[in-house]
Amino acid sequence: MNTKEKNFISAVVYLHNDGARAAEFCRAVAAELNAHFAQYELVAVDDACTDDTAESLRAWGKEQSAPLTILHMSLYHGLENAMNAGLDAAIGDYVYEFDSTQLAYPTNCIFKAYQTALQGNDIVSVCPRTTRSGASELFYKIFNANSHSPYRLRTDAFRLVTRRAINRVHASSAHLPYRKAAYAACGLKMADLVFDGRMTEKQAGRFNLAVDSLALYTDAGFKVSMGITLCMLVLALVELLYTVVIFFTGHPVAGWTTTMFVITVGFAGLFAVLTIVVKYLSLLLDLTFKQQKYLVESIEKLQK
Repeated sequence: MNTKEKNFISAVVYLHNDGARAAEFCRAVAAELNAHFAQYELVAVDDACTDDTAESLRAWGKEQSAPLTILHMSLYHGLENAMNAGLDAAIGDYVYEFDSTQLAYPTNCIFKAYQTALQGNDIVSVCPRTTRSGASELFYKIFNANSHSPYRLRTDAFRLVTRRAINRVHASSAHLPYRKAAYAACGLKMADLVFDGRMTEKQAGRFNLAVDSLALYTDAGFKVSMGITLCMLVLALVELLYTVVIFFTGHPVAGWTTTMFVITVGFAGLFAVLTIVVKYLSLLLDLTFKQQKYLVESIEKLQK
């Protein structure tokens, strides 16, 4: 009697110069999927690898029975854009997103994530109990403090999303600058599955992504601008008080106090205008959103 799950499962794996570890990782994922699911596929995104990643993965794909699709990107796109291409190619009812081939978790977490999703969660993040990156922890603290989402972001090893979650976030934009934040903001139920272990997030290109994410999914920029404006206004009031005191004590410095007052008030007004501009730009960004596309050079489909 076949007791395997009937839902079709896709596993999207991001690869960039992962070498032989790519085939080892896909073998481990395929074994876990084959043990629990009747229908599944692997979608490997070759983000312009310059080593033997593609060759080792192709050799493994020819000797196993798991459906394997390899997307060869035309040029290096980075994690988010490349994974968007992989998500568009995946056809599963549930989609695993493996941003890294770092296997820091027990493989049974893969099926546990699916079981957690069946409990009504459209997004399941599998997270280590501890991390090794202070920069990531700082980013998540800032992001969570300024985000309107009820779900807190944290470092995760991989995530499982339903087709409904993918459709929901793609309805707002065809391009997802930061998938994790988009899922948290989509309004669907989200859960964390924690395992005992540590892992390190890839830091390459993460600074620009962090800045973009704070601008798109939080009001941190508006708060910073407003904070600077308030500080300048406070300085203007202090300068006004200082000017009045100096004037009535009879020791004014000709032109200096009034000049400083005018400059301080001017900067306060400038930052107030910039605050309004930032707010309107954020509204325009919400309405139009940034559209970007990816370029796929070729697609290989391998199955024994």
